[in-house]
Amino acid sequence: MTSGRPDLTVRGGGIFGLAIAYQGARRGAKVRLIEAERIGAGSSGGHVGALAPHVPENWNAKKQFQFESLMMAETFWAEVAQIGGRDPGYGRIGRIQPLMDETQIARAQERAQSAADLWQGRATWQVVEAAQFAPFAPPSPTGLVIHDTLSARAAPRAAGAALVAALQALGVEIVIGEGAEIGPVIHATGAPGLADLSAAFGRPMGNGVKGQSALLRHDAGVAPQIYADSLHLVPHADGTVAIGSTSEREFDAPDTTDAQLETLIDTARRLCPALAQARVIDRWGGVRPRAKSRAPMLGAWPDRPGHFIANGGFKIGFGMAPKVAQVMIDLVLDRQATIPEGFGVQDNL
Repeated sequence: MTSGRPDLTVRGGGIFGLAIAYQGARRGAKVRLIEAERIGAGSSGGHVGALAPHVPENWNAKKQFQFESLMMAETFWAEVAQIGGRDPGYGRIGRIQPLMDETQIARAQERAQSAADLWQGRATWQVVEAAQFAPFAPPSPTGLVIHDTLSARAAPRAAGAALVAALQALGVEIVIGEGAEIGPVIHATGAPGLADLSAAFGRPMGNGVKGQSALLRHDAGVAPQIYADSLHLVPHADGTVAIGSTSEREFDAPDTTDAQLETLIDTARRLCPALAQARVIDRWGGVRPRAKSRAPMLGAWPDRPGHFIANGGFKIGFGMAPKVAQVMIDLVLDRQATIPEGFGVQDNL
């Protein structure tokens, strides 16, 4: 303890680790963040940054948690930018999804009513004309798309840099490599951490799933992101569009790109003709942590007093990060257990 401030160590410089360290420092802790390799070395160093909700139906604890986190995001990222002076690339730009036939239209209209109830009037899910989003819009055989106003984006690398700047402004010590732990320890170590947990418990606790993405030079302005054919096309504020990603359970090299990404790029150009001539300026490959339960894995490390786990962000880590950080700091600093059903470490045992 130093000057009455609780000590806290966060292991991992991905989005979960950075957000937890930030929340801990904001709550008055003396924080040391230890990252083995570099900030954003794992899945948080990619391109896409789609902060998008699950469909508003069959509501459960995971969807409620995600909704609350997405609603926290604007204030969270605005404060990060103000404290550190760096732009995280956040924008609540919404999302459109093409509707292929009458069955999809009917289902989307039912979900619009569900969204009106479940999203508490704070965001909408509507069936609208696709033409209003041209030229950054996908072909739609029906001429209609789903437009939701809850989806947002953050530029992953810019968001990581913004959090680092905020941590430095708050006096957080950032150690790259190895460092001594102080106080309780939160392990937010991504796919390598899942492998360590599986070895520690002698059973699979999750696995790494490789993803590949690309960044194209195209200024789409304030157009909403597109989700079609299981592909995200996310316009960023710096005049780029991120597309991704593949989902590979078996792979030889964790950080390379191959023909699968080229197919993805071709698909993106087909889905959004405005990208037909857009130049590819970066390609990325990385491994995302998927917990066994498919929800984030949060809580105390069984049989290891003083150690805690925050892992399993998979494809929704950036959207979940503000709420994950809140509940982990509630648990570790205030001893308040606010982790929802299905998110516990025991749910993966």
